[in-house]
Amino acid sequence: MKIMDILVRDALILELGVRDKREVLVEMAGALAKAEPHIDAEELVEVLMDREALQSTGIGEGVAIPHGKMQRLDRIVATFARSTSGIDFDSIDGRPTHHFFMLVVPDRSGGEYLKALARISRFFRESSFKESLANASSLEEMIRTIEEEDAKF
Repeated sequence: MKIMDILVRDALILELGVRDKREVLVEMAGALAKAEPHIDAEELVEVLMDREALQSTGIGEGVAIPHGKMQRLDRIVATFARSTSGIDFDSIDGRPTHHFFMLVVPDRSGGEYLKALARISRFFRESSFKESLANASSLEEMIRTIEEEDAKF
């Protein structure tokens, strides 16, 4: 699975304008719902917050991968957002989160869901990838960085 096949480019956020976990999810869900009208932003925020209540998706080292399953969704979609200053996302290492890769999958998605999560996690193991995203000065540059990393695997 290629991340570029599921990435909703029109939902990317170069710089989040929020300060806490819920606001991150609201802003990202809103951007995704605007680009994908069949997604209800409020329902998505509820799904994501329910998932966060189980365990934070802040995986540490400045990265979070909020994710969840939605009914009435017919394909896997993803988006990305960045916070230069960092946001408290209850990450496992307690440090601020700068990179947010949101993944939303159909309710009955199994193996593809896990493959997408694994692939996104692998991207962020590369410090050069995180650095390139941090230094991107435009959405186009951000997309190009994700494309380049996606082509490696």
